[in-house]
Amino acid sequence: MRYNERELLSLARQPAEKAAEIRMRVPKKGSVLKKRLVKLVVNFLFYFRTDEAEPIGALLLERCRITKEEENVFSISFIEEPERKYCFECATEEQCQEWVEALKKASYEFLRRSLIFYRNEIQKMTGKDPLEQYGISEEARFQLGAHGQ
Repeated sequence: MRYNERELLSLARQPAEKAAEIRMRVPKKGSVLKKRLVKLVVNFLFYFRTDEAEPIGALLLERCRITKEEENVFSISFIEEPERKYCFECATEEQCQEWVEALKKASYEFLRRSLIFYRNEIQKMTGKDPLEQYGISEEARFQLGAHGQ
């Protein structure tokens, strides 16, 4: 996926689906948990120092694993780079579970599966492919057997 810094900053300023101050550890040797403002916008997870307006980082939720680690802890790791693991510690078990669910639903893979499911349901009900009008019905990424691109 291609994007530039200006576009990313613009996206970071959009209203969040979910946001909170939680403790976070980045996958750097010797890294410790630090309080960060974490903000989910579409399928990007932005993280900020609590006193700054611009993000210090962003995670694209594509080809990643969201895992519940401990009672209040979850992690995000990437399929191609499993050692690149970000850990998050929430204040409560309930907050942790809410974040895990929100992040899983924001991933490209979840959104793609949802699109394919609803596309098939609409096609069953109407007899027409809803993507046909956009000229994209044959694209591999919208096919059941294809993997995200």
